[in-house]
Amino acid sequence: MISSKEEIVDYLRSVPAWYMATVEDTPAGPAPHVRPFSFAELQDGQIVFCTSKAKDVYREMHANPNVELTAWKPGSGWLIMRGQADLRDIANAQTRQEGFRHMVALGESWDSPDDEDLTFFTITGAEAWYCEIDGSWTKIACEGSECQRSGDLTPSFEGSE
Repeated sequence: MISSKEEIVDYLRSVPAWYMATVEDTPAGPAPHVRPFSFAELQDGQIVFCTSKAKDVYREMHANPNVELTAWKPGSGWLIMRGQADLRDIANAQTRQEGFRHMVALGESWDSPDDEDLTFFTITGAEAWYCEIDGSWTKIACEGSECQRSGDLTPSFEGSE
């Protein structure tokens, strides 16, 4: 059972990839855009993610900060987290070095941990749930720098029946 930001980061690190959805502006209107991610680091009580300023994901989060991520580990429940991307790069030297190493290991090419296109972001206004295969959902309260298990529930989604 996941009940803290540290456990969220541990869960995300335990799978090869997890998925983040952004909102893409298309000629037909806003549309979801989902892609794999694999870097998450806990720094000063915040979950920090890494990407490139040159990627569509960065442009999409700049235009519309609403994001949602999900991860599933076989034999376990899955995680959902949503909120607004905060693109202020708060990464300290250690987080920046870890993100750089991680991205290079994936095959990406960076000049250094201080490459100006390598950027880090957080999610503000985060809501998170740990979901079991039996259909139960446990909300993880993510206020301030802490997340806490806050009871079983199923989130309500606008327009759902």
